[in-house]
Amino acid sequence: MDESGDLTGQWRFAQCFGDKGDVEDITEADIISAVEFDHTGDYLATGDKGGRVVLFERNHSKKGCEYKFFTEFQSHEPEFDYLKSLEIEEKINKIRWCRRTNRAHFLLSTNDKTIKLWKLYEKNLKVVAENNLSDEFRHPRPVLKPFTLPMQLKLPRLSHHDTIVAAYPRRVYSNAHAYHINSISVNSDAETYISADDLRINLWNLGISDHSFNIVDIKPDNMEELTEVITSADFHPINCNHLMYSSSKGNIKLLDLRQSALCDNHTKLFEDQGDQDSKSFFSEIISSISDIKFSQDGRYILSRDYLSLKIWDINMEKMPVKTIPLHDVLRSKLCDLYENDCIFDKFECTFSGDGKHALSGSYSNNFGIYPTDSSKLGDEGQVVLQADKAAFRARKSAASSTVKLNSMKSNDWDSRSPAPMGSASIGLDPDQLDYNKKILHASWHPFEDSVAIAATNNLFVFSKL
Repeated sequence: MDESGDLTGQWRFAQCFGDKGDVEDITEADIISAVEFDHTGDYLATGDKGGRVVLFERNHSKKGCEYKFFTEFQSHEPEFDYLKSLEIEEKINKIRWCRRTNRAHFLLSTNDKTIKLWKLYEKNLKVVAENNLSDEFRHPRPVLKPFTLPMQLKLPRLSHHDTIVAAYPRRVYSNAHAYHINSISVNSDAETYISADDLRINLWNLGISDHSFNIVDIKPDNMEELTEVITSADFHPINCNHLMYSSSKGNIKLLDLRQSALCDNHTKLFEDQGDQDSKSFFSEIISSISDIKFSQDGRYILSRDYLSLKIWDINMEKMPVKTIPLHDVLRSKLCDLYENDCIFDKFECTFSGDGKHALSGSYSNNFGIYPTDSSKLGDEGQVVLQADKAAFRARKSAASSTVKLNSMKSNDWDSRSPAPMGSASIGLDPDQLDYNKKILHASWHPFEDSVAIAATNNLFVFSKL
């Protein structure tokens, strides 16, 4: 049996959260800008452009990977920097979970300037159920005489009223970045984390919010000599002294914190020399890396630029072990994409929990799942799915006339669809793509083949059966 066909047939749409209205009715504040599973996969967090963080909890009463609403809170508010006359948006750029050590949950969220450590915990609400006036209120009658004996006095008694999930900002890390924060990453030691902007990377202790250590600074003395900016940064999942960052030049630098306090000199440089051969006006733009991730075992690095995914072996710097072309059909449209600013879209990427697959998004709300095995060439093993409400409605409309799909709820597109959502090859026509619909943010369950996809203001969950 064709392996790619088998893989396609096993991926299924599981859930969708969010407003089911038309795209034209979407408000800017509702657009999802960050998605992240926690380390157990039992919780899922999303952040939006309105500064809100919404959490979902695994619904263990349901079969399969399904989630239910857990809590929601306002993480960031719009601010104004009066010294620089600059508006600071409330948009959530990144969310990162901290490893759980007690009953409470901790997560980091950041906008362009300020990082916050949130504590989420169950809080019991109690009300006064009994006091000295309780009887009087229940049975109104005049008080004939005051209390004369101690036994007549009643201590107020509290009773349980409700249990809510409370969100409390445990720490606020501010005033440390002159440029927009694009990445945060929690260290494996569970004590420190890094935050990166266009030119600097800072190292923080989670318990100290009033100062941080600058460990990378690529700002030149003369800003006219600036040739690259930092685009993403990530800690090694196992070695607490290793971290990496990517740049707009298309390279990845691995750093070792044991070498020096300021990591100006990298330990390893990952750069694809083949990309340097063909130069054009758009070469630097499309080679800029928008996201990087370590595999869970720390052996491989996944990087995403505008046209491709690349998988690097941490022990081989000269070239990637595999390059997966995603947008080759768009090479002829680069001029148009430059005009409408789509060429600057920052697509994220992620490894599966076992490192055998990689995921990244595309236009028309398409996203692809690709095998990382370098022996699989071409479209072998690839799956392209679509997280789009219109596609679901079209499939349900087509399926309603078939006998074997009669049990599907044609009016409820939120229910599971038994039909596969894509094919093993993109084969996209660039003129037919909807460039206003794009999958920029996604997260993979740490242990299962389930993915969370942000599509505008909707959160989709797909699972492999």
